[in-house]
Amino acid sequence: METTAPPPESTTTIPIPTDGDAPPDPVASHADPKSSSEPMETNDSTTGAEPVETNDSGNNPGPEPPAQPETQPRKRRRRRKKIFTDMISSTASRLRVLRPHTKPSAASASAADEDDDADALTGYLRKRRGSSDLSKEVDIEALIAISVGFPVDTLTEEEIEANVVPQIGGSEQANYIIVRNHILARWRSNVAVWLTRDQVLESIRVEHKNLVNSAYNFLLHYGYINFGIASAIRDVKSKSSDELPLGSVIVIGAGLSGLVAARQLIFLGFKVVVLEGRARPGGRVRTKRMSGSDGSVVGAADLGGSVLTGINGNPLGVLARQLGLPLHKVRDICPLYLPNGRMVNSDVDSKVESSFNKLLDRVCKLRQGIMEEIRSVDISLGTALEAFRHVYNVAEEPLERMLLDWHLANLEYANATLLSNLSMAFWDQDDPYEMGGDHCFIPGGNGRLVRALAEDLPIFYERPVSSVRYGSDGVMVYAGGQEYQGDMVLCTVPLGVLKRGTIDFEPELPQRKMDAIDRLGFGLLNKVAILFPYDFWGGEIDTFGHLTEDPSMRGEYFLFYSYCAVAGGPLLIALVAGEAAVKFEKSSAVESVNKVLDILKGIFSPKGIAVPDPIQAVCTRWGQDQFSYGSYSYVAVGASGDDYDILAESVADRVFFAGEATNKQYPATMHGAFLSGMREAAHIMRVTRRRSVASAAGARVNTTNHESNSVDPLFESPDLAFGCFAVVFDPQSTDMESDALLRVSVRSGNSDSDYIHLYGLLQRKQAVELNGLEDDVKRGETLAHGFKTRLVGISSLCNAAESLIRRIKAVKSTPN
Repeated sequence: METTAPPPESTTTIPIPTDGDAPPDPVASHADPKSSSEPMETNDSTTGAEPVETNDSGNNPGPEPPAQPETQPRKRRRRRKKIFTDMISSTASRLRVLRPHTKPSAASASAADEDDDADALTGYLRKRRGSSDLSKEVDIEALIAISVGFPVDTLTEEEIEANVVPQIGGSEQANYIIVRNHILARWRSNVAVWLTRDQVLESIRVEHKNLVNSAYNFLLHYGYINFGIASAIRDVKSKSSDELPLGSVIVIGAGLSGLVAARQLIFLGFKVVVLEGRARPGGRVRTKRMSGSDGSVVGAADLGGSVLTGINGNPLGVLARQLGLPLHKVRDICPLYLPNGRMVNSDVDSKVESSFNKLLDRVCKLRQGIMEEIRSVDISLGTALEAFRHVYNVAEEPLERMLLDWHLANLEYANATLLSNLSMAFWDQDDPYEMGGDHCFIPGGNGRLVRALAEDLPIFYERPVSSVRYGSDGVMVYAGGQEYQGDMVLCTVPLGVLKRGTIDFEPELPQRKMDAIDRLGFGLLNKVAILFPYDFWGGEIDTFGHLTEDPSMRGEYFLFYSYCAVAGGPLLIALVAGEAAVKFEKSSAVESVNKVLDILKGIFSPKGIAVPDPIQAVCTRWGQDQFSYGSYSYVAVGASGDDYDILAESVADRVFFAGEATNKQYPATMHGAFLSGMREAAHIMRVTRRRSVASAAGARVNTTNHESNSVDPLFESPDLAFGCFAVVFDPQSTDMESDALLRVSVRSGNSDSDYIHLYGLLQRKQAVELNGLEDDVKRGETLAHGFKTRLVGISSLCNAAESLIRRIKAVKSTPN
């Protein structure tokens, strides 16, 4: 059998190819219906949330041998309860704050006088059938907002920073929350269209117009409404991007966070360029088309992020709806098989699963009791679990130990690392924020979302970034032997790349950020995707598991995903987690695939089901991928959720960061990456506006002081003067494309001496062209829209302009 060992980005067909291009699934770990232990496990309740499209029918091309009846019933796994249940009060009880009261009768008129603020909460909508209908609708809208990530009766930090209400707390904030929820729910009811401000005002009283404006602007600019890839939305956003750019942003990385941020920044009015080291978009999300030589059998394999974990409120679910893609709910039936191929006894299975959950509960109670101590001296989750296992004599029999190891492997899959690396204190700190609803696959793979997001974006592929220089005048990014200049840079590379230090930042990143990069973990998970000529395992399940006798290899091919219902062909994916994922990268592709086939034969051959030869196989090698160096982040011993926030902090208002490892609420997920891109687009806009205000304020300061004194002598005898414009050329060059310093004088008062001076850098030939125009209005339009020249105060000029000033001064100070 001929084999190859290609680099991570390459693939080959059977016999036994390898592919490291796709990272392990940063979200599928939380979607496994088998595991009651996953830290990102979600609540299946969909009350009040947007509807979910499902497609549970299997798609099994080719002949399928009849399967014999199972000797044990297939077990439905119970969901593990949340660890941090005490951190969030009951949704039902908190919703009473927003629940409208019925209209007071005459007998209760006096009480109503005391409830004006409560009435304000319920009286904002027109054309309601009755108070009970209004109550129900307000509650539903609140639940939708909760599913998206908004708190019940408080503002988010983003809303506070955006000053959505003049005063925190009180009736106006309560009214704002109801209006915000209404706008959000209304757009979520039809994500294929652009929701306008006027449409919102049709259903809200005119006295709340200011609240509508505030809520609408916030939701729009922060990417909670009117986002995505529907044609109607793209049409509106393409028209808004024709305006004068607010500034230029270089986005490093064309993964989900980079693509989303780039689209939103362009909509907000920025000039954007995306630099991607790979030859494709998507980053750690990639769908590979697998097929045989004759193309008769095909399948789409999500080699990276694959499962939409919690569809309620999930922005990726919105994209799927906009593309008209029916979602396939991952079914929660997952049989387990012993090394000899026999199905695990259901009674023993239930006993061990219950014991495993109790171990986690005991760890939770322990850390709640000693939280202050473990903040300074953390220990690993693995150490704590093993200690309790010994104390309570859990899984002492060989079969029980194998079952427990399977659950521990599943936990290592969820976190992409060994339990000995996980912080006992904070490994599941994101539990309170998890999205509810079903876990789903997208038919055809997540590459369909990536392609839609990347369409029409200015992406430069095969441009690996080597260094980023930043300062008060902007940024300079070096990639693929070229230089790219901009006002700001958004870095979306994986945490593994930051840990390796392959990008040189100058000046160095703050020590606080470097420490967070070191503390957070970046783990590893690998996959083996195999396309068969037909589905021999049966299409009625989406997952099944396999136990092993070696505890150190418990994560080796411990879980199989069936993609028949969504891949378009008979496709199986075997997962490799924990210590086995590290050893996997040192194994040959032939060895890896043969092991998988041996496991499958051990399970199905005793049932009289032959396992056919595979058509094509692909193995991932994520630890060797130079654009990721791993899979997804986790909270390591000594780290905490705060480190995600630190990693998200911008540097000098010039360097910004996005990606799943910058999202404390949704780390290690595709939607976490998506939301971080939206977050940073809004952050960049906010910083740009603040800088513009500061620059304008600086320009209004008496410019006849030291700023004017430093450059005014240069304009006593300018090379060109026309209208309110004056230009000084570079005295060391006569090239028409050489730099020239422009000064525009704007009257700021009634006196002839009250002027504001603004400055800009342009070419000599552009100055000559301005001089040829007939009036200052046309000159201003040409300067802004034709030359794209930005006028700033003297202190905000770029380095090139400052260098030109020094050259002019040097020549003028030299005696003739």
